[in-house]
Amino acid sequence: MTTASEKPKAKKATIANILLIIGLGVLLAAQCYFGYQLHTISKAQEQLKEDYSTVNSITFGVFSVDLWRDKLSTIVTKKIKDFKVTKDQKADMRESIEKELHAMVNQITKDFTKPQKSIGDKLKKFAFKQFVDPKELHAQVPSFAKTIVDRLNSPKATNKIKNIATSKFEQLANETYDSTKVVINSATNQLFSKYGVKDLKAYNKSIESKLEESRKITYNYAYAMLACMVATILLWIALRNKLQLQTTLFIMSLLQALSLLITGTTVSIIEVDARLSILEFSMMGEKVVFDNQVLFYQSKSIVGIADVLIKQPKPDSITVGILIILFVIILPLLRMAARGLHMLCKPAISENKVIRYLTFESGKWDMADVMVVGIIMTYMGLNGILESQLSGLNMKDDVIYTNTVNHSSLQAGYIIFVGYVVFAKTLSYFLKRITAAKCAVNDTL
Repeated sequence: MTTASEKPKAKKATIANILLIIGLGVLLAAQCYFGYQLHTISKAQEQLKEDYSTVNSITFGVFSVDLWRDKLSTIVTKKIKDFKVTKDQKADMRESIEKELHAMVNQITKDFTKPQKSIGDKLKKFAFKQFVDPKELHAQVPSFAKTIVDRLNSPKATNKIKNIATSKFEQLANETYDSTKVVINSATNQLFSKYGVKDLKAYNKSIESKLEESRKITYNYAYAMLACMVATILLWIALRNKLQLQTTLFIMSLLQALSLLITGTTVSIIEVDARLSILEFSMMGEKVVFDNQVLFYQSKSIVGIADVLIKQPKPDSITVGILIILFVIILPLLRMAARGLHMLCKPAISENKVIRYLTFESGKWDMADVMVVGIIMTYMGLNGILESQLSGLNMKDDVIYTNTVNHSSLQAGYIIFVGYVVFAKTLSYFLKRITAAKCAVNDTL
């Protein structure tokens, strides 16, 4: 029976537990809200980056026949329009024409003065000798050549030649096209319409601005979730001697850990972004430039990584994907459920072998902490490989200049997952203290 002196203590403990539930409930609600916002904005950010990478993909750039055609057409058309014959070229042209005219006079003279058989040909030969002086023809060649050169280089003749050259080149350019042109134009126009822009420059500017803003917001929400976790740990430290409050504190902490686990495994943890920032070379005295070409982009969460592995046709990939789901997600969820039952239920359930095993002994199978190390090691190794491979594409000389950049990075999801692992380890320590304290009280009684 409860004595009269024990009733006020029980009442105070009840009130303290209610206040603790309210306080931790506010923290939990805030953490869940931050997690939901982080998940939503992270997904939107991934979509923004995918759209950005699609339009700026090297497939639509350096590997696009249409883009090469457009750039070369611009250069050639400009060269045709700016074409002018220099004085030296005119002199060479005049000299060549004079040689041809002299050769023509010599050939005609030879044809008319050679022995003839028919009466008609003999009459032509006689007339030629009487009325034509080859020396006079040769003397007039320079003036004829000058007249021809002047006519050829007159504005009217030059414009006509330019128009013919431009027309023929445009005809050739129109016959050169990419088999994926329709698909590329459709995708590009659809994305331009989606973001309310008309050209690539405005499109990139719009998305880059949105990405910068969303990146800041996601990290702010991630840090806010960790702040809620730290506040709970500080509350544990403050109430470490209040045994009557620690069950409530532990259950609410488990719910916070659940929030961190779900967010940490579903939000992007790593982003791989390799780009050809600039490709520049000279052609016909003009610069041809390709910039901001996305070579490769991928952004994945832990769940996303497991999903990709499971969908692979290789048995080893499927096995790894299943193991990630089992030991990084499902087992931690079972452990949290078992710990909750162990703290809340009567001995018949809390001391069940399965519950006790999951609560106290299954930690060696929990691979969440291994995943944390694995992710950072993967990132470091992948980053090193990318840097090495991309550096091989960098060139700089008088003909060509290329520069590559690696924008790969760990994302907010990794921070949250690390937070979950730290919090889960901390809760394991607190659970041991609670269990030891309860055993001590029972031994005293």
